[in-house]
Amino acid sequence: MELTPSLIVRAYASGLFPMAESAEAAQLHWFQPRQRGILPLDRFHVSRSLRRSLRRCDWVFSCDTGFAEVLAACADRAETWINPDIARVFTELHALGLAHSVEVRSSDGALAGGVYGLALRGVFFAESMVSRRTDGSKLALAELVARLRRGGFVLLDTQYLTPHLASLGGIEISGARYMRQLEGALEIHADHACAFAPSNPQASNGAYWQPITQTS
Repeated sequence: MELTPSLIVRAYASGLFPMAESAEAAQLHWFQPRQRGILPLDRFHVSRSLRRSLRRCDWVFSCDTGFAEVLAACADRAETWINPDIARVFTELHALGLAHSVEVRSSDGALAGGVYGLALRGVFFAESMVSRRTDGSKLALAELVARLRRGGFVLLDTQYLTPHLASLGGIEISGARYMRQLEGALEIHADHACAFAPSNPQASNGAYWQPITQTS
């Protein structure tokens, strides 16, 4: 079965997603976990140390200015489920305006962190994230959450719950509950242009995050 943008859209709207066993694997496997990881958009957790990290460096936040770079960085690890077919189809989805990336760069322009995924109606399916600097992926996810809330999204799907995501407010719900939330989110007409605008001048001092985070 050829992996196409239309197949990905239909699968994700049905609660399915593909993964490969490795970067070299030609075969894809489709998953629909009994327990699904999500990150409630009103429960994102920013620790004091993360806020200190935000203040310490002159981070630059952007969206869709380095999609290929973020995707490649996410795949550049010893073990990855992103094979050439997945990279190709998400590149095609990005060209269609359906897949998006959030980038965090240091003052010298180097990629510090990022996250990419698929946006459909009122749901964002986060595929993978990467850190090249301390807290890079956390900063990228915080920026993504803020953007999704600004655009009126109601569901952030993380597929599985990891300890890293749990520390940021991620939870695990049953597959049945997830499907109910997914169906509702697919009826929402979120403002994608607002959520995925290239730049966000408000993000530089963290004030943009204040209304949407819990702090400890």
